[in-house]
Amino acid sequence: MTAGYTKKNLKDVEDAAPRFGMSPPLEARFARGDLELEKSGISYQRLDPESRVPFGHKHAEQEELYVVVGGSGRMKLGDDVVELRRWDAVRVAPDVMRVLESGPVGLEVLVFGAPSVEGGDVEMVPGWWAG
Repeated sequence: MTAGYTKKNLKDVEDAAPRFGMSPPLEARFARGDLELEKSGISYQRLDPESRVPFGHKHAEQEELYVVVGGSGRMKLGDDVVELRRWDAVRVAPDVMRVLESGPVGLEVLVFGAPSVEGGDVEMVPGWWAG
C-alpha cells in the first residue's frame, strides 16, 4: 500500500533548461513526474538578473498560476506588461500568450498548472517578446 503522498525538494528535480540550451540564464525544474501528480503540475523557475525566457507560450486547456517567491521582474501577458514583485500571484488563462523577464536581482517563481494534459497542450513561440 502506498503512503498517499509524495515529498520531493524542488531543487532536487532535474533542471530542464540545459537540455534545451537555455542555461544560463534560465533554471526550470518541472516536478509533475517526480511528485507523481495526476491532475496538476508544478515547476520552479529562476531567471538570472536582467534576463528573459527566450519564448512565449500558451496552452489549449491548462490554466496556470505564477507565484513570485524571490526577486522581481515583469510578465508580458498578451498585449499587457505587468510588474512583478515577491509574493505576487498571477492567474493566466490557457489561451493567453505569456513570458517572464527578470529585474536587477533576478526572478524566482513557482508555476502551478491544472488540469494536466497528457502529452502536453503547449504552443511555444521563440522570441515572442522581442526588444
